[in-house]
Amino acid sequence: MASHSRRRSTLVIQRGASRNEGKREQRTEARVRKRRRLATSPAEADYFDGLPDDLLVSVLSKLSSSAQRPSDLISALLTSKRFHALGHHPLVLSMAGSSCLSVRAKAWRDSAHRFLKRCVDCGNLEASYILGMVCGISLRFVLGDERFLRLGDKIRFYALENRGSGASLMAKAAVGSHAAALYSLAIVQFNGSGGSKAHKDLRAGVSLCARAAFLGHVDALRELGHCLQDGYGIRRNTAAGRRLLVQANARELAAAVSSSWPEWLEKRRLADPGGYSLLSDYGCSLPAPEPHPANRFLVEWFGSRGAPASEELRLCSHRGCGRRETRRHEFRRCSVCSLANYCSRACQALDWKLSHKAECAPTVPWAAASL
Repeated sequence: MASHSRRRSTLVIQRGASRNEGKREQRTEARVRKRRRLATSPAEADYFDGLPDDLLVSVLSKLSSSAQRPSDLISALLTSKRFHALGHHPLVLSMAGSSCLSVRAKAWRDSAHRFLKRCVDCGNLEASYILGMVCGISLRFVLGDERFLRLGDKIRFYALENRGSGASLMAKAAVGSHAAALYSLAIVQFNGSGGSKAHKDLRAGVSLCARAAFLGHVDALRELGHCLQDGYGIRRNTAAGRRLLVQANARELAAAVSSSWPEWLEKRRLADPGGYSLLSDYGCSLPAPEPHPANRFLVEWFGSRGAPASEELRLCSHRGCGRRETRRHEFRRCSVCSLANYCSRACQALDWKLSHKAECAPTVPWAAASL
């Protein structure tokens, strides 16, 4: 009986082996026929079919990390079904850069939110930061236009009554040492955004800002330098603060020189000989720094929608910031004119050099009180 069962199992194994061998032979013959067809008709050949998936995923990952706009990656994914499938590989989505994830406010759709969320699930820190900054806007497509308009500004990060989702996404990016996320969380701590004035935590803001500055974030360096000079949340050290401000200017100069500096100088000389004076310490004129896609989105979003008259919440006056108050009088005001509002000292210093220096003038006290 036992010998009979062993004989049957041996026959089953042999049949399975012969079946697998037959399938291997069929696949080999199919590959040989395909190679012959490609060799005989090169005009009809699709050479991408012969490339392994790993190589295409590597190419698409490089494309997503270096793309200058989302359409660069989208155009590649529309090439073929295989590209479209491999373009959603976790490695490709995790490598997507900020330019590839940049979404304009007028082009925001539920599909854009789903794509960013998928990138977040794949571990993309840039997507976590961008989605954290604009968190809640996609509720328009869930709630409908009428309920969305009733909620008004409560569905964005900087006016959320429940700001946990946006903060958790930025915290996820900050844990991965994302400098911009660390700096944004520092501003939230400095201002107590989403809560009352009692929710300010200056020491936590300084710690987050120091970490972002260590990673080379220019605005964080500038903010930390002003905190040291003013003794804001940290023991006052004027000399160390001044060194950080000079270091921030030096990094700003290095970034400008490494980019299209000669071309910009020629264009600026022809357009406006005065230029911008961002680097007054060095006597140089530099172009305004390019805002992060998340900040640009906020500027466009709030600029297109306007501010509700009932809330009187103000935007940061630095045109490249886009942050908005979560409560009245949250942001600091210019001590001279009382017209400009700033979420941070870094934004105030940048806007002063960019434009406010030429616009600032003392305001009559009763006029300022009525604003």
